[in-house]
Amino acid sequence: MHCLAEQRSPGGLRSMKMVKCVVWDLDDTLWHGTLSAGADLVLRDGVVNVIKTLDARGVLQSVASKNNHDDAVRKLEEFGLAKYFLYPQINWNSKSSSVAAIREKLNIGIDTIMFVDDQPFERDEVAFVHPDVETVDSAELGTMLSMPRLSPTVVTEDAARRRQMYLEDQARSEAELAYQGASDEFLSGLDMIFTISRAKDGDLLRLAELTERTNQLNSTGIQYSYQQLEELMDSPDHDLWVCELTDRYGSYGKIGVALVEKQDDRWTVNLLLMSCRTVSKGVGTVLLSFLLHRAAENGKRFFARFRRTDRNRQMLVTYQLANFRVVWREGNDYLYENDLAVRQEYPGYIEVKIDA
Repeated sequence: MHCLAEQRSPGGLRSMKMVKCVVWDLDDTLWHGTLSAGADLVLRDGVVNVIKTLDARGVLQSVASKNNHDDAVRKLEEFGLAKYFLYPQINWNSKSSSVAAIREKLNIGIDTIMFVDDQPFERDEVAFVHPDVETVDSAELGTMLSMPRLSPTVVTEDAARRRQMYLEDQARSEAELAYQGASDEFLSGLDMIFTISRAKDGDLLRLAELTERTNQLNSTGIQYSYQQLEELMDSPDHDLWVCELTDRYGSYGKIGVALVEKQDDRWTVNLLLMSCRTVSKGVGTVLLSFLLHRAAENGKRFFARFRRTDRNRQMLVTYQLANFRVVWREGNDYLYENDLAVRQEYPGYIEVKIDA
């Protein structure tokens, strides 16, 4: 589990969350020279290794550069680096607005972005608008790979292909925008398969990563280590469920976790989370619906713990819309109960497979 101690940065006080995306400037940062001045551009020593290594670690990357878009993209393609940058913002707008656009497109927390630029003014402008963004002088390029926030303890299979999964999602989004029919018709054409299964040894690293990285659709915000998850997986008093989503564009990977505590006549969901990348595909309630049906079939009372954080209001709404009612509260901690009188069916455009 990564340290959540806070430290002071040029952008203010921030938590030590792992970085999800590094946003690069181009001129005199990624390369020596200024593109618009017609300079003979040369990549900075070691920058290719940094980019490829971060990509292999599952750290996403993008660009915020004041340049002509087509010229800059063409130069990145010449260097063989264009494919590493998602949603590059190459325009004449402020760097802070470019960072905001990248955050929105990736749907990640602003406090999980790192911004690299050679100009103090640009770093200060981003830090002023986004105090939670860590800004880094490009002169520190040689030390980036050893920075704790860029050095995950383990790299899961899903993390190693994170950029590819975002590219697949971008292709889905572009196809959806081009589609002229109803939304449900488009979703039906995706051939989505949602698989729910009991967690296995090979899932635990990814599940620990999900508890660390997922904030918006997370019922408690509690992080679990590999060892804790292993104990819970083997416990006869708990069910640890994992779900995976695939469609005709590829796999989203392992995108959901549910931890259910079993006590006599009652089951309690101690953790429920779902990757935010899947929300627009209408699968956010499938895992919860599965748990509700399973509890009803086994004649159990059904409860769910919820801890209010500054990021998980969407999960609170999910519980409320699923007919959960508060039976206990202390501060930000809630206990909900569902009387199981109303149980939502799975969406018709998703094939649900259960490996129980």
